[in-house]
Amino acid sequence: MSNAYLVLADGTTYTGTAFGAIGTSIGEVVFNTGMTGYQEILTDPSYAGQLVTLTYPLIGNYGVTPDDFESRQVQVAGFIIKELDDAPSNWRSQGTLDEFLKTHNVVGVRGLDTRVLAQKLRSVGVMMGAISSDKTPEELKALLDSAASYEDVDFVSRVSTDEPFVWPSSTGETKYKISLLDCGVKFNILRSLASLGAEVTVYPSNTSAETILATDPDGVFLSPGPGDPHLLGDIVQQVKILSHAKPTMGICLGNQLLGCAFGGHTFKLPFGHRGANHPVKDLETGRVVITSQNHGYALAPDGFEDPDVEVWQINLNDGTVEGLRHKTLPVFSIQYHPEASPGPTDSRGYFGRFLEMIDEQRAK
Repeated sequence: MSNAYLVLADGTTYTGTAFGAIGTSIGEVVFNTGMTGYQEILTDPSYAGQLVTLTYPLIGNYGVTPDDFESRQVQVAGFIIKELDDAPSNWRSQGTLDEFLKTHNVVGVRGLDTRVLAQKLRSVGVMMGAISSDKTPEELKALLDSAASYEDVDFVSRVSTDEPFVWPSSTGETKYKISLLDCGVKFNILRSLASLGAEVTVYPSNTSAETILATDPDGVFLSPGPGDPHLLGDIVQQVKILSHAKPTMGICLGNQLLGCAFGGHTFKLPFGHRGANHPVKDLETGRVVITSQNHGYALAPDGFEDPDVEVWQINLNDGTVEGLRHKTLPVFSIQYHPEASPGPTDSRGYFGRFLEMIDEQRAK
């Protein structure tokens, strides 16, 4: 077993053991507090460009399976864990995590105290970092000093589909035709809509509103995705047109894009929300749901140019915006993930709410 290193932008160095692919990777160092779901995390497009740290201490104990992919490929820039289980025990397992990362050329570091690392990132904020199993800490720091910042890279264009494709209804009947703007969609969003009778046409992120509206969909869906929303001004302009023309729902980055389309703005959170136990409150009903989250940016709660836009959900940990809706248009969005796999599933009903909104528009 060879040494591997994590070097942060501030020069802090951690020494661990290499696993996965041999090599070097640079990205924004973030942490996720979920106890399960490591394969879904690895394949979630919203983690593109990031070195993901898991605070749960034992990873790999249930192996990997193709059934748990959330996109076409592994998306993280690198993986940081404490203890690796190389003898998984699960009837669905088709291999070990170490083999999986090697196959997909993902560099990993194990043996770090990931909770200490998470405490540091909570204290000073997320930052760029580099991991390597073939370079010295000094070489890594030199690479970091010349690397592009996470905020300066358009990751959406990297993870979006190159060509439109159709995800058919899984009920045997197509009740709704949905156009989805792919800024980094997870497969379980498509599965969730398909299970309710929707046929989803997935479009590249640079598709014009005119092209989408020419197909006359029943509704428009804005997917999650990675990176800084400030880089996506062209997409925001298309979202503004789409949301005034069709029933629209957005998740995560989709929530931020909608907010910006209505004149709002976003800001970067110190260390983001990444985990499976974030409480969110509906301000109208008082109902609280436990949610899965993965975002580093949030909408400012005020400053919307459209007076009919309202914040209707907030995060109970820090009060940040977790949901928007429009008072006169059939439009709403949430910052968290109702499609969460492996869970929690408290908020899964919002897919049905979106389709009910379409039914209401049809009845008018």
